[in-house]
Amino acid sequence: MATQKLYAGAKLRELRTKIGLTQKDFAARMGVSLPYLNQMENNNRPVSTTVVLALASEFGLDVTELSAGDGERLVSDLRESLSDPVFAGKMPPLADIRLTASNAPALAHAFLELHQAYRQTHERLASLDEALGREDARAAPSPWEEVRDFFHYCDNYIDAVDRAAEHFATRDGGHSNMRVAAVSALANAGVTVTFDDTDTLRMFDPVAAVLHLSARAAPETQTFQLLLQVALTRQNKLLEATLDLARFQTDSARDIAKIGLANYFAGAALMPYGSFLAKAKACRHDLEMLAGHFGASIEQVAHRLSTLQRPGAKGIPFFFVRVDQAGTITKRHSATRLQFARFGGACPLWNVHRAFETPGRFLRQLAETPDGVRYISLARDISKPAGRFGAPVRRYAIALGCEMRHAGALVYADGLDLSRDSAFEPIGISCRICERRGCHQRAVPPLERNLVVDTNRRDVLPYRVD
Repeated sequence: MATQKLYAGAKLRELRTKIGLTQKDFAARMGVSLPYLNQMENNNRPVSTTVVLALASEFGLDVTELSAGDGERLVSDLRESLSDPVFAGKMPPLADIRLTASNAPALAHAFLELHQAYRQTHERLASLDEALGREDARAAPSPWEEVRDFFHYCDNYIDAVDRAAEHFATRDGGHSNMRVAAVSALANAGVTVTFDDTDTLRMFDPVAAVLHLSARAAPETQTFQLLLQVALTRQNKLLEATLDLARFQTDSARDIAKIGLANYFAGAALMPYGSFLAKAKACRHDLEMLAGHFGASIEQVAHRLSTLQRPGAKGIPFFFVRVDQAGTITKRHSATRLQFARFGGACPLWNVHRAFETPGRFLRQLAETPDGVRYISLARDISKPAGRFGAPVRRYAIALGCEMRHAGALVYADGLDLSRDSAFEPIGISCRICERRGCHQRAVPPLERNLVVDTNRRDVLPYRVD
């Protein structure tokens, strides 16, 4: 398995600035020389084990905060943006991209926003969008993309909302009666709950103060929607304060994010952080056991597992993704080094796509990315019927996984041959930035490789990657 040195210069500078120490004093507290600290802060040298221990003992730092999670997201996003044909032949070396992500994260984010604006403008031109003729037509990310990136770079963990949800769950009797607790909390706020024979999952009438829920929805969905309304009704000030800090560019993005935060509260109340983390460890992250214990769906449990990133009490860093039948990613998050493509679908070699072929079953996969990191991945199809004959059924597939070093904490690793190299299937992120030469599922050529085209020979692909 590949090892990765820890470069955390930006985080070291941030910590030093926060506690108000000069480089000289900071170096002395950690027991290193001033030049050595300067080299670490500029990412010329990796953070040593001695420094990590000193940070923990001298400053009480949760050393997991030094992990390169955000840096890996930036590296992945930068590589994908730079794979755009507009940059053809100009892909910087990976080492330069990593330095930019770690040394100048603000510049990296600005570049991503600029590229996203370019994409928006290009798409408007291609479709002759009339908006280009208006003064207010600015090349800005779509509200949906803006909100997606907000959660992405928050590590899919919103501390204030998570703790408020946990407090609500504890104060109102715990997860065992969350449905009753939610109805009671809404009643105390003057809201009446009714269950109607309708396809609409949730509809709130603010004038009559009546919450209408679909009687056809699954019980766990009903409970989730009740808790979502609790967030909107009882935690509105908290949600608005969080949105103020996010500074979204448009009202539409703010509105979408508010629903996202309310959804986050609902999941965190249904599965309170402390008790959920303890139960997950006890049952070795058995999704079905967790779903039964907390009255949640499999998808809700998988999504919640990917949010357990509370400082000082982190769970296993999981990746979580949901795809539709066309292979388009509709939800994505990764607390691991594996990052998903910002646009388009997931690697076709990934087991999440095969989940549609085996409804109701968990598929296990041992996988290895081009950087040599190995993962265990779990996939399953998710069907969402409307509860009546003739109604369309929404079908998705979800995948949850983590790096192999955590495999022992997963019941799904039992019985797998983890020692055999050939057991690990090669997967990637995006064809344009995937370095594999012999992939039979490649959709487009890799940007950083030369192509060899032989008119007298045809293999699986019409070209060879040099």
